[in-house]
Amino acid sequence: MAGFTHLFVPGPTNVPEAVRQAMNLAMEDMRASTFPQLTLGLFEGLKRVFKNETGRVFIYPSSGTGAWESAITNTLSPGDRVLMSRFGQFSHLWVDMAERLELDVDVIDVEWGAGVPVEIYAERLAADKEHRIKAVFCTHNETATGVTSDVAGVRKALDAAGHPALLFVDGVSSIGSIDFRQEEWGVDCAVSGSQKGFMLPAGLGFLSVSEKALAAAKTAKGRRCYFSFEDMIRANDTGFFPYTPATQLLRGLRVSLDLIEAEGLEAIFARHHHLAEGVRKAVDAWGLKLCAKERKWHSDTVSAVYVPEGIDSAEVVKRAYHKYQTSLGVGLNKVAGKVFRIGHLGWLNEVMVCGALSAAEMALRDCGVKLAPGSGVGAALEHFRLAEAVAVAKAA
Repeated sequence: MAGFTHLFVPGPTNVPEAVRQAMNLAMEDMRASTFPQLTLGLFEGLKRVFKNETGRVFIYPSSGTGAWESAITNTLSPGDRVLMSRFGQFSHLWVDMAERLELDVDVIDVEWGAGVPVEIYAERLAADKEHRIKAVFCTHNETATGVTSDVAGVRKALDAAGHPALLFVDGVSSIGSIDFRQEEWGVDCAVSGSQKGFMLPAGLGFLSVSEKALAAAKTAKGRRCYFSFEDMIRANDTGFFPYTPATQLLRGLRVSLDLIEAEGLEAIFARHHHLAEGVRKAVDAWGLKLCAKERKWHSDTVSAVYVPEGIDSAEVVKRAYHKYQTSLGVGLNKVAGKVFRIGHLGWLNEVMVCGALSAAEMALRDCGVKLAPGSGVGAALEHFRLAEAVAVAKAA
């Protein structure tokens, strides 16, 4: 078929051409004396994205899941009690990992469409007078349901209880796209991956840690080898890695970080909110509902959209791909067949979002959803057009 196949899943995201070109180079020697000229700057650039001022960042040749495992095995011991919540496929997978790594998991099950239950966390932490809870886990952005949670609120709950537990945050589909402040919010381990807001192919797992987490690693009994902080620190301090790094991805990361710094994090957050609002306007115009149950949960990186009863959302996704050359996200686990997902993060703009909406709208109609042709796209167009007009007026 002619033309591009369009990518609007919530990861992997579109890769800017400058990043792709930066990775299109001959293999290089990762032990060369000049290699630290690249790597040392990457560590500092990532710290700025995470807003980590006093800790350090690790770059693993893995997905975000590898960074999850690194955070747990380096700072906790088997049998440690941790507080977690489960409200989507990826928070569920984090719980599953914690259990497999032999942690004592106090898991709070929340209805899918809501987020981290900060009030219940506050109650559990206040009641834990003996400080048995060693870490609190917060999925910042649940990619399966399009829900963003209140990390700052979890930090307030910890502080109000005077609780010393570590704070872990899964920011795989939020960091670099949605406001995140590691130092200010007292986050001890923050996880992300290369294929979302960092606009790279999958293959790099990022773990940004606090000084408190580094101190915890000195006494934790979790077994680790590949993900060892100690091994990474020894090599990273000189600009190298304890094993073969993904050199081409690191070259792409350099350009990705340059693009992020050129636009500015605050501008990136504002752009993502602007684009997400356009998608939400379209969903309203279609007469459909988001999986996120309240506005406070709305994600600025992914929207999970319920289809009407009797419609299979997987068929909508298939139709969009095979007929309109557009990849949308399927529903996962409890919402399989009930929602489709539009990823609106990374390197994209208004016209790209309108392309995703037009494909979704045609696929919905093909699958029997009753909606007026052009209704969703038109609502997004007006949002984008008027928002631009307001911005120009304010600047005048």
